[in-house]
Amino acid sequence: EPDVTIVSDLKDMVVFEGDDVTFRCQVSHENARDIEWKLQDVALQNNEMNEISVEKGKIHTLTLRKVTEQDVGTITFRVGPHTSTA
Repeated sequence: EPDVTIVSDLKDMVVFEGDDVTFRCQVSHENARDIEWKLQDVALQNNEMNEISVEKGKIHTLTLRKVTEQDVGTITFRVGPHTSTA
């Protein structure tokens, strides 16, 4: 299986409380496995507050809905041994 790398890193975002924010990270191959999103070292799951999806097979997205002050911190995207933070 080819080594999947990060092609396009996460970008830092500034948002207002109550807004939604979307982070995007592009990887080198479609159908990448071993993907993980974290906020402040806490793994995020796909639910009503966090929407995790894949666009066009290679662009992994995380949307945080109605952010609060508690959502301030570092977002980490990991694929295998490679990570990107914002």
